[in-house]
Amino acid sequence: MIKNFVLSTFVVLLTALYPFDAFASQPQNKICLAYCTYYGDKLPDPDIVTHINYAFAELYVVDGVYKTFKLQGNESRFRQVMALKKQNPNLKICLAFTHTVSNSDNRQGGGFSKMSASPEMRKQFAADCLAFCKKWNLDGIDIDWEFPGLSWSGHASDPKTDTKNYTLLMKDLREALGNDYILSFAGYVMDMQSTDSGKKYVDIQAVVPYVDYINIMTYDMDAAPHFQSAIISSTSYYDCMSAIRSYAKLGVPFEKMLLGIPFYLRHSHDGLTTAVDYKQIVKLKSNPNFEFDLWDEEARTPYAKYKGKFYGSYDNPRSIAVKGEWIHSLGLGGLLYWENSEDDADMTLAKACWEAITKNYDE
Repeated sequence: MIKNFVLSTFVVLLTALYPFDAFASQPQNKICLAYCTYYGDKLPDPDIVTHINYAFAELYVVDGVYKTFKLQGNESRFRQVMALKKQNPNLKICLAFTHTVSNSDNRQGGGFSKMSASPEMRKQFAADCLAFCKKWNLDGIDIDWEFPGLSWSGHASDPKTDTKNYTLLMKDLREALGNDYILSFAGYVMDMQSTDSGKKYVDIQAVVPYVDYINIMTYDMDAAPHFQSAIISSTSYYDCMSAIRSYAKLGVPFEKMLLGIPFYLRHSHDGLTTAVDYKQIVKLKSNPNFEFDLWDEEARTPYAKYKGKFYGSYDNPRSIAVKGEWIHSLGLGGLLYWENSEDDADMTLAKACWEAITKNYDE
C-alpha cells in the first residue's frame, strides 16, 4: 500500500517538474536534523540525529545599527547541547537565528531588515558568526528570518528591499564562513508562486547557490478541519507535495531540500488552544473525549477527534515511515523536526525519524 502510494505520487511530481531528474542525485547519507530550543526540557539523543539546530540567537540592533547578537535563554543550556559532541563526534550542531526577541536586555529587539540593508553591518554580522563558530566549535549557521518584507516580529520591514538584501546577507555569510561551515535557512511553503519569479520574501533562485540545504517548514500548512502536514491533500491549503514541487520548479536540487516534520498537533492558528505537543497527545489518549491515531488514506496522516469532531492533525510513527520512504524515493536531503522537547519520554517520534532516514529501502 505504502509503496504503491509513493510511486504514484512520485510519478505525479515528475510530470509537474521541469527540467529536473528526480534520480539525478540521491545522497546516501541523509540528514536527520533536530531543532533544540533554549526553553526545551530535554536534549536530543546524539545517536539518533545527524544534525542539531540550536534555537535561537537574536540580533541586537540599536537605533538602526547592528551591535551584536546573543543566545536566547541561559548559556548553560547551549553548553549542554554542545557537550553532545563528546558522545557523537560526527554530530553537526548549528546556531539558528530568529526574527523574534526574547532577552530582557534587548529593548529595541532584532532587526534583520535594518542589519541586512547595510553592507558594513552584513559583513560585521557574518564576521561575528564566524568568530562564534570558531569559539564554540559550531558547524554552521541557520537563518530563520520569517520573513523578509513582513513585520510578524513587530520590527520594521521593507517590502521593497528586504528580499534583495536577504540574498546579499546569505552571500556575505557564505563568503565569511567559506565551505567549511554549514549555511541553511528556514524555508516557507505557502504562497511560493505568488509572483511569476517566485521571489516573494526570499529569492530562492538567487539564494540557493549559497546554502547547503533548505529546512522546508512543511507543517502549519493548514489547521482543523484540514491537515497541517499531509503529503498530499485535496482539502488542505497546502501540502508537502505542493511545497516540494514549488521549490523544484525554482531550481532547488532535491538533495538540498529537507522535509519538515511537526512534533505536535495543529488545532488552529488562533484561540486558547492552537497546538498540542506529542507528549501531551500521549497523555490525552486516556481521555474518553479524544480519539487519536485515526488515519486518512489520501493525506497519509493521522488525526484526532474531540467529542466526535475533527480536532487536528499531526505526525506519528506510521506517517513518518511513509514520509521516510517518500524522502528516499525523491532523493531529498533528509528531514528536520520541530522540535525535540515536544516528543514523549520514550522519544517515539525522534526514533521514528531516525528509522525513516536510515532504513534501507532497497531491500
